Amino acid sequence: MLKRISIVIILLTLIIAPRILLGFQNERNAQNAMSAGNYKGAAEEYELAADRLFWRDDLWESVGLMRTRLEEKEAAIIALEIAKRENALSASGWDLLGVQLWDTNHHEDAFAIWKEGLQHYPNYAIFYNRLAIYYRETGDKIAEKDAIEHWFTDRQVWDDSPYLHYRLGLLLMFDSPEEALDELLLASRLDEEFAPVVETLRTSLNLASLESDPAEKQILLGRGLALVGEWQFAAEIFTNATQAHPKSASAWAFLGEAKQHIGENPLPDLNKALDLDPNSILARSLRSLYWRRQGDFEKALEDMQVVAKLEPEMAHWQSALGEIYALSGDLPPALAAYEKAASLEPNNPHYWYLLSLFSVQYTVQIDNIGLPAAQKASQLSPENAVYADMLGWAYFELGQDEDAEKVLLHALELDPESASAHLHLGSYYLKHSHQVLAYQALVRARDLSQEGSVKEQALRLLEIYFQE
Repeated sequence: MLKRISIVIILLTLIIAPRILLGFQNERNAQNAMSAGNYKGAAEEYELAADRLFWRDDLWESVGLMRTRLEEKEAAIIALEIAKRENALSASGWDLLGVQLWDTNHHEDAFAIWKEGLQHYPNYAIFYNRLAIYYRETGDKIAEKDAIEHWFTDRQVWDDSPYLHYRLGLLLMFDSPEEALDELLLASRLDEEFAPVVETLRTSLNLASLESDPAEKQILLGRGLALVGEWQFAAEIFTNATQAHPKSASAWAFLGEAKQHIGENPLPDLNKALDLDPNSILARSLRSLYWRRQGDFEKALEDMQVVAKLEPEMAHWQSALGEIYALSGDLPPALAAYEKAASLEPNNPHYWYLLSLFSVQYTVQIDNIGLPAAQKASQLSPENAVYADMLGWAYFELGQDEDAEKVLLHALELDPESASAHLHLGSYYLKHSHQVLAYQALVRARDLSQEGSVKEQALRLLEIYFQE
């Protein structure tokens, strides 16, 4: 009997041993391929090794890693899920599986994986970072704040991740302004790109700390967030302000403006603000802005006319009136409003610039209004590239090409990245058949400009003259 058992064992060994030896060879081949950067070869060898070394379920995680490096996300998920099923995932494997699920838009599944991974590896702090991303997407700010704080505390490292410090600062603005400022300043120290944003928020926090009116305190915080483009946070703070102080017209008006930026209907809140205070300049101007964005210039004009009547000496409102008139196609009152704005602040180059811009854009008396206004703006602020560009454009529209080229080149000396100046100089070169120079200027204008009229004009000219 013993002899028979021995024979069976020997036979099984003879059958299985080659397969096992091949499996170990596959694993070595995979490691060599990975070292050489041959991730495809490594993935294939790891798969063979995992199949032949049937007790080595951890090899499926290596397959998943190689498939990830090949950007074969679905294949990576399959391999990592095999390792998970066999309880063979490391902490980084759990994280990687979650990342692959997230990248393939299975966010709920990714969240579940990271939560489960945290249970298996409670000291693997990166899970908190991942969970914070999920909470951010779902709008659960309390959970996000808790996750970020765990991320920092568990790692006991506070000198990296500037974005997370910035994000934590934003989250703390709701209930711990002093702690918020500490986090924001730390983010700014770690990454100077946050400096301008943090400086704006610091000003907002400081002003709010001096304000005794609770509603105004929240409004100041919300305005600071709005100024740096954090409209979702701003909307929540303004919502809190309206709930705590329902008779604050300013809070309702700012909430309406914030809702426009997050894709919600702002009109009920703007109307509520004006019900509370029909003479609220803030609410009127913001509702006028809302109507203008909707393309309803008649209603925009009605609100702005009330504002201009309430503050007739404010140049800003006159220029806003001029813009609405111009957009509606009513040019004579638009011209009158721009001229009045310039007369109210004759030493402010901005309003002379706006007058010139209107004149040139709409071809309204460029020779005796547009050009003199551009000259006035440039005289008041000779180092301003925007005003120099405006002057060069006015010269060009009047056919005074020698002056136009000189001034536009000067504008680019002042600001080499002025997309508008490149556009106008490109138009000048086209007119004078300098095709190479025109092409270079227009491409520069296209590349430097964001979405808007300058980019559109550059693209149109490139398509017409250079078939781009």
